[in-house]
Amino acid sequence: MIDSKTLDIQSIRESFPILKREVNGQPLIYLDNGATTQKPQQVIDAIFEYYTQMNSNVHRGVHYLSQISTDAFEVTRKKVQDFIHAAHEYEIIVTKGTTEGINLIANCYGEAFIEQGDEVIISAMEHHSNIVPWQMICERKGAQLKVVPIDDRGVLDMDKYREMLSPRTKMVAITYVSNALGTINPVQEIIDLAHQVGSPVLIDAAQAVQHIPVDVQALDVDFLVFSGHKMYGPTGVGVLYGKESWLNKIPPYQGGGDMIKDVTFEKTTYNELPFKFEAGTPNIEAGIALNAAIDFIEGLGLEAIQQYEDELLAYGTAQLSKIEGLRFIGTSEAKSSVISFVVDGTHPYDIGVILDKLGIAVRTGHHCAQPVMDLYGIPGTVRASLAVYNTKEEIDALVQGVERAVRMLL
Repeated sequence: MIDSKTLDIQSIRESFPILKREVNGQPLIYLDNGATTQKPQQVIDAIFEYYTQMNSNVHRGVHYLSQISTDAFEVTRKKVQDFIHAAHEYEIIVTKGTTEGINLIANCYGEAFIEQGDEVIISAMEHHSNIVPWQMICERKGAQLKVVPIDDRGVLDMDKYREMLSPRTKMVAITYVSNALGTINPVQEIIDLAHQVGSPVLIDAAQAVQHIPVDVQALDVDFLVFSGHKMYGPTGVGVLYGKESWLNKIPPYQGGGDMIKDVTFEKTTYNELPFKFEAGTPNIEAGIALNAAIDFIEGLGLEAIQQYEDELLAYGTAQLSKIEGLRFIGTSEAKSSVISFVVDGTHPYDIGVILDKLGIAVRTGHHCAQPVMDLYGIPGTVRASLAVYNTKEEIDALVQGVERAVRMLL
């Protein structure tokens, strides 16, 4: 059985060139993985190989370079299908990232299926990317945006969620893992309950797929989105998974090359899936390199990664809890890879600046989740977000850094 003891963390760290550098004269300790992860050498090599061996446009050339570029790009689509256990390869839409995937569904599904008086349900812990697109479509269509509350631990109020669901519910869009709190939501129950009233569900898995095994068929989720750069891959590429039945019903997001079959000035016939939603030249090198990122994750094993990161999370929580005046924001029993906290009498920004001088990279602020901060009555938090290359020694350095910052600030 694969578990965290099979992971050679030092060997894993060696495959990330940036972890060898110094910041402000100190060894880099990178704890901002919720914003973006660092890239292993195999991902960097894949980008280099694309530009030196196969640079060409995809899906539209008969020459050799175009064919091998297209083949490499489509290998990634198949890899993603297997990674999330989709039924069909053409249910995988390549996007710029999670934000574009949500906007695509909010616009395309929203224009086709949301009417005046309908309701869209999100949660109080959503990233702005899963709030604003739904606000925009609700404003355009005269629909109502309803928000599932959370308690002091950062846990969804599932009783309130059940009460909100009705035949007027036309979409439920909720995060799998909160980027600000680390809460793992009960997505299976969320999906099952929504389906009972006939509503499709979109799951924001940007903070999930690199930490937790995901099976879209087992979940029976209608739409699921995530980003390459948060799972050891390049920026500028992401995935929208959609059930074939839904993707065939909704109109395309953008017009242009590759998403058409025939174009006349009188009428355009759209292309088949998945190309119907992939207008224009994609970020080809990033799409190809995403394959290498998934290979990296699968080579280690997601179950082993999850177990190791859970051990780091527990260790970090225990060690930081010893600091007087430190208060955790987000204390759900079900958490993944995020430690958010404030320290009485200090501002998160000031702690972050001092930690940076020590070579420790954390995130400070509202984490694109301002409503969460408003609920807790705080301007923001210090967020340490973990990845498989982090170590207990780095957490010890974080604790010492926070203690030093508190001594300087109080």
